[in-house]
Amino acid sequence: MMKWLVPGLFVVAGQAVAVEQVILTGKLLDVRTGNYKENQALLVEQGRISAIVAAKDAPAGVPVLDWSAYHVLPGLIDMHVHLTSDPNKHGYRALAETPAREAIYGVKAAEATLKAGFTTVRNLGAGGFSDVALRDAIDEGEIAGPRMRTAARTICITGGHCDNNLLPHIYRASSGGVANGPDEIRAKVRENIKYGADVIKFTATGGVLSKNTDVNASQYNLAEMTALIEEAHDRGRIVAAHAHGLQGIKRAIQAGVDSIEHGSFIDDDAIALAKKHGTYLVMDVYVSDFILSEGEKAGILPESLEKEKKVGLIQRQNFQKAVKAGVKMAYGTDAGVYQHGLNARQFAYMVQWGMSPLQAIQAATLNAGTLLNWKNDQGQQNVGVAEVGAFADLIALKADPLQHIKQLEQPAAVVKAGLLVQ
Repeated sequence: MMKWLVPGLFVVAGQAVAVEQVILTGKLLDVRTGNYKENQALLVEQGRISAIVAAKDAPAGVPVLDWSAYHVLPGLIDMHVHLTSDPNKHGYRALAETPAREAIYGVKAAEATLKAGFTTVRNLGAGGFSDVALRDAIDEGEIAGPRMRTAARTICITGGHCDNNLLPHIYRASSGGVANGPDEIRAKVRENIKYGADVIKFTATGGVLSKNTDVNASQYNLAEMTALIEEAHDRGRIVAAHAHGLQGIKRAIQAGVDSIEHGSFIDDDAIALAKKHGTYLVMDVYVSDFILSEGEKAGILPESLEKEKKVGLIQRQNFQKAVKAGVKMAYGTDAGVYQHGLNARQFAYMVQWGMSPLQAIQAATLNAGTLLNWKNDQGQQNVGVAEVGAFADLIALKADPLQHIKQLEQPAAVVKAGLLVQ
């Protein structure tokens, strides 16, 4: 048994460990190995895991959360969401949305995402720094939601994906992230960081949901991409590149990007290039179903529906190729295009298209946490693992997700920073 040193302080393996709460687990998944550790006790102090011991050695005299009947995993991470985007307001409907209204909508979306078991997200693009406001409100405990790493405004070329291309020229409408040429791009990166961006996102190709852009057409040349990525890395930010088309994918990898988002038309050479550079692929292989079945009702433009018909299947086929090749992959869904809180539906698609259940879970835990490169003062990974030093973010499942991957769609309970999510 562990021994009291002073109230709230215990001795574990000869070391004094602070404990204010205990979480008992039935089967705790080690996402590094894929093995379960049975009957463990996670000791929690100030929202972090301070020690892990056998359940029989758990200290008395502190509050206990009994999850001994459950399979327990680290809280899930979605590396590509848009929490301030309403999936019912695509296309021209989005013109009426203000950043303030988007931030208010994000309150509902954030809570739904957290209750779905996603305790951390990377928000890749929002207007008017609405995602930064949402993040800050969550961090200060004003509202419920996942931990957010925010990109703020997506950086893009004039007329590119994420520019405002819906209005005619007389309005001179332009999105806040537009920048052309290396100097403008560096300035835009600095401006995003000044106003709260944790990560940087740019568009390397056209997109499905933007008007008058070709998903295969490249946006930004190599010098521009290199300037953007160098500037972001100099400031300690990771960089994500929206990229469907092959040339844009290759350019972004060569320029040193940390992750390729979507990656629809990636080929064997680009897969090998990503593997060589250690670039992560974040491929949203579920969202096509929503776009093609519900998109028209949500206001998605006919042009975009036609593009998705060409993109969806080949993206899944290339996802399968990338899995077989052993490329680093992280979990990202593009939630906000479809309903928030349904993020876990993608797990089954990833398994259907070539991943093992463990690989899919690792994509949303260990891999995503590693890509975020978000560490505590001791250099330990903050999220994506249930280890000493990490945030006490966990989900409880009624059955083994390694055998039943759809269990992840209905967590029995969720904990963030040691606190049960209501």
